[in-house]
Amino acid sequence: MFNLPPFAPATQQVQEALRELGRPGGIMDAKDPLNEGPVRLITNPELSPNNVDNPFHTAGTTFFGQFVDHDFTFDLNSRLAVPTPPETSPNTRFPTLSLDSVYGGGPNANPEFYDPADRVKFRVESGGLFEDLPRRSDRVAIIADPRNDENLIIAGLHAAFLLFHNRVVDLVRSQGAPADQVFNRAKQIVTWHYQWIIVHEFLPQIIGHGLTQDILRHGRQFYRPAPGQFFMPVEFQGAVYRFGHSMIRPSYRANLAGDPGGNPATGAPAFFGFIFDPAGQGQADPVDLRGRARARRRFIGWQTFFNFGDGQVRANKRIDTMISTPLFNLPLQAIPSNDPPTSLPQRNLLRHLTWSLPSGQAIAEAMRIPILTREIFPELRPLGNNLDASTPLWYYILKEAKYLGDGITLAGVGARICGEVFFGLLQLDPTSYLSVQPTWTPTLPRRNANTFTMVDLLTYARVDPASRRQ
Repeated sequence: MFNLPPFAPATQQVQEALRELGRPGGIMDAKDPLNEGPVRLITNPELSPNNVDNPFHTAGTTFFGQFVDHDFTFDLNSRLAVPTPPETSPNTRFPTLSLDSVYGGGPNANPEFYDPADRVKFRVESGGLFEDLPRRSDRVAIIADPRNDENLIIAGLHAAFLLFHNRVVDLVRSQGAPADQVFNRAKQIVTWHYQWIIVHEFLPQIIGHGLTQDILRHGRQFYRPAPGQFFMPVEFQGAVYRFGHSMIRPSYRANLAGDPGGNPATGAPAFFGFIFDPAGQGQADPVDLRGRARARRRFIGWQTFFNFGDGQVRANKRIDTMISTPLFNLPLQAIPSNDPPTSLPQRNLLRHLTWSLPSGQAIAEAMRIPILTREIFPELRPLGNNLDASTPLWYYILKEAKYLGDGITLAGVGARICGEVFFGLLQLDPTSYLSVQPTWTPTLPRRNANTFTMVDLLTYARVDPASRRQ
């Protein structure tokens, strides 16, 4: 998006500074007291004074954002900290919000994703108390994007979309659609409702209602590809959209009633777990919330993650430079390249060298947005390399969110880039609702006639608490 010089040279000295910034126990580690256990870190937020809750986001915001990310970007070729021209590392996802991470190439190109008894519906399996992704004998999910099995929550969300599509197929058939049109009609309905949620629920949560409406009404200023040439900008993919890692909690209540044989001291029958826990390595039914496992208790009770009005929803963490401690020790299976470092912040920072990304300050100047002064980055001075004045973009936009948005939303550079890329990809996609029919409104059942939300989607998919009697 910006023809600007890198924030720093790709030297060993700069690499070491970035590794120090993102190391376990370092500047960005929220130092959550994991010894307190996953339940107390939820019920006693004062135990993590560096990792403050965001009262305006639900816990599901993070994982919907992760699901969206997997829908429009997947880099399989670049190497951390090795400068790489973006053109030589193509995105293996279509840079659109068209759910190819779910649909793959469709029933003809990818029949393994679909029900052999009904080729226009998805395969959905169980093996637990509720639905699970279809899996091979080695527990690997049979889905279009393997990253949607990184953790239990994203796997549950993918399964919910499979069920959502299957119910829409039933609806389309009930309306008398010709057999050869059922799949495409259902896919469009599913995709347009998903895109509506992005525009009307998700974007206002992460960049604010005002900026969302401003870009929608007055257009994009900086992400303006030539017609037919839209692309996934490395500033967005390599740095800005990784803001969501700051929102992840150290632990979650996966469900309220999935673990009847559990220890009452941990809140049985509810299933609580750290997002990742080294103790889960090699376990058939891991103690943590990693993916690639199947057991009775491994399903998501969505009332924890989205607001069904029953008082059970939990909050995200604020957007700032404090990252939950479990993310500094990822299991290798959660890393697509299956290689170290296992600290997620280190990986995010080293990507700035991969893509020769400009500093946050340089982009703010190019966008004519007020620049954060170096006094806001005193913790970076001991790292040298002028990082307090030429700051890696990911770290910079997290500071913007903290100082300008109180950690509630992105702000400044981060908010503008994020919003413009989302709207650009939708507006330049000839199949999206914003391109085909900008005045379209949702048609499926919903609680509020004026909108359609994730709660409505999950309810229609029948994975909501009422449908499950939980």
